[in-house]
Amino acid sequence: MASSIFTSVTRLAVFIFITSLVSCLQVISAINAPNLPRQGVVSSDQILRNLIDYKTYYFDQKIDHFGFAEDSTFKQRYLLADQHWRKDGGPILFYTGNEGDIAWFCNNTGFMWDVAEELGALLVFAEHRYYGDSLPFGEQSYSDAKHLNFLTSEQALADFAVLAEHLKLNLPGAKHSPVIAIGGSYGGMLAAWFRMKYPHVVVGALASSAPIWQFKDLVPCDVFYKIVTDDFSESGKGCSESIRRSWKAVDNLTSTDGGLQWLSEAFHLCSPLKSKEDALFFKSWLSETWVNLAMVDYPYEANFLQPLPAWPIQVVCKFLREPSLPDKDLLQNIFQAVNVYYNHTGNTQCLNTSQTATGNLGYIGWYYQACTEMVMPMCSNGVSDMFEPQQWDFKAFSDDCSQQFGVRPRADWATTAYGGKNISSHSSIIFSNGGLDPWSGGGVNVHISDSLVTIVIPEGAHHLDLRFNNPSDPQSVLKARALEVQYMKQWIKEATLNPGSQSNKIV
Repeated sequence: MASSIFTSVTRLAVFIFITSLVSCLQVISAINAPNLPRQGVVSSDQILRNLIDYKTYYFDQKIDHFGFAEDSTFKQRYLLADQHWRKDGGPILFYTGNEGDIAWFCNNTGFMWDVAEELGALLVFAEHRYYGDSLPFGEQSYSDAKHLNFLTSEQALADFAVLAEHLKLNLPGAKHSPVIAIGGSYGGMLAAWFRMKYPHVVVGALASSAPIWQFKDLVPCDVFYKIVTDDFSESGKGCSESIRRSWKAVDNLTSTDGGLQWLSEAFHLCSPLKSKEDALFFKSWLSETWVNLAMVDYPYEANFLQPLPAWPIQVVCKFLREPSLPDKDLLQNIFQAVNVYYNHTGNTQCLNTSQTATGNLGYIGWYYQACTEMVMPMCSNGVSDMFEPQQWDFKAFSDDCSQQFGVRPRADWATTAYGGKNISSHSSIIFSNGGLDPWSGGGVNVHISDSLVTIVIPEGAHHLDLRFNNPSDPQSVLKARALEVQYMKQWIKEATLNPGSQSNKIV
């Protein structure tokens, strides 16, 4: 079980970025499994996804783009949708795959499907190496550090560049098609870096909810949890304070066997708490729940991580108005609150505290990336945030990585490779961030130059702008999407008027 791989300190530092992937994959599994509840909720997103139509292809990629001793290849999966493509010049919208199955990201990036006809665009969804079907060494890909050695963002970006060039050279009608990179979260980081590293391949990039500054010494390590707390504080009086007080209440109750039993029954846990270690993981599970709610605090019913009501934090906070209640009463309210997240349908029989602790390849793959180059410091202080104090302990993190993978993280490498905050020499990148999204604290939210565009969506949670249009969308996200399309049209026009901005391989 993945939760046993790292100590609770390390797990809290790493779980956040991949929570959406793991939870979403579990939702997909639930939909496919008739014995699980949660099939009754059909969102507008699901209806729109039924209209999605694409073809699946595989491309032979080099396992190692930067060395010559390893000359083998692997099959990289990519998806194409050309229903609205205007050949001989129509743009290519190129989704830079995240840490998971590309088909899921394809089905959940409604913005690209919504704008394809307007732009006359070919849609390409490229899978990230080591995820989904794109496994460089097949079943051995995760077997040891030697096989995992080629799981890096740099190798993934090279995959994207080679694939984009291949399509432009070999797909009839694509020779003069400008390429625009699009991605959200880690995929958004990759989209921005794709434009930075390969400006001759992509004419621009939309990087949504992309925390490219969530690295050592670039932003305070507590900014993430502070934004989560602000979301709860602004959604109901007493809400964040109730959560802040709940940690001590949990400690008090889990100090005895009777308290462990009471808590297990009060929360309808599938597996009862039996030890102090169980209690620690229980608190970690609660923390993940609050974080998840902040990331998916959408203005309409959605099934992104779980089936949830509109503005789910506001619904949660209705149960958390009295932070001064006795321990048991307070925790009964905490249960009602988390039940909104895990049991909105009313069909869940018990709550599983191991829900995000899965052995899914996406989970292990991102752990490895966090243990090498994607080192994102996280901490909390319990004062400006509602979480327990948790220092960022790089040594403990590094020791856990060494024990699990036999590798040590390089805390400075991402900044060295991608420039940190020194990105003013780059151009034609949109950085969009939601004001409700905890990851916005590590994103680009300040003006750098006229060609590095920052868009802030005050009512936006995690990459809301990349989701399908919805009647309940706030005006801020509608305006953001319109502005994003406006910039894309500008990039396309400039590329058409100046073919030299395209890859020098196109002749």
